[in-house]
Amino acid sequence: MEKIVKDVGDIQSRLIDHRPVLQGEIRYFLREFEEKRAFRECRLLEKLNKMISDTNDHDLPQCTDSMHDKLCDALTRFEAANHMTQRIQQRELAAEQSTHLQVFAERQRQDWETFLKEQSRLKEEVDEEHAKAVGRLSAQYDEMKKDLAKYSSF
Repeated sequence: MEKIVKDVGDIQSRLIDHRPVLQGEIRYFLREFEEKRAFRECRLLEKLNKMISDTNDHDLPQCTDSMHDKLCDALTRFEAANHMTQRIQQRELAAEQSTHLQVFAERQRQDWETFLKEQSRLKEEVDEEHAKAVGRLSAQYDEMKKDLAKYSSF
């Protein structure tokens, strides 16, 4: 009986217990992954480190110098533009104080008022035409409803 139990236990361990096979596969996977992949990852990290150090040593100072030069140039241009706009504003202020400009402004104001009156008149005409058209359409639709009512009663 003891031999039968032992044989049954061996058969069970071979058929049901997959731990030894799985452990072997796991060990194989880990060995392959750690040995082959680790070297690739190290090379990749070394490349990235070299690229970053090259960027920090060469490209970054070059970019900052270029940016500084461009910003200084832009600042001088903005200062020149600001000076020009101040001169233009002073000229406009002097021109506004002249009587000639006041006469011109008054004439433009009168022209603007005339234009607004004309636009108001045209708006009223358009509104009248619209109201007439709405009345005609309403009457036409009322007739159509009556005709429809006649034919639907048959």
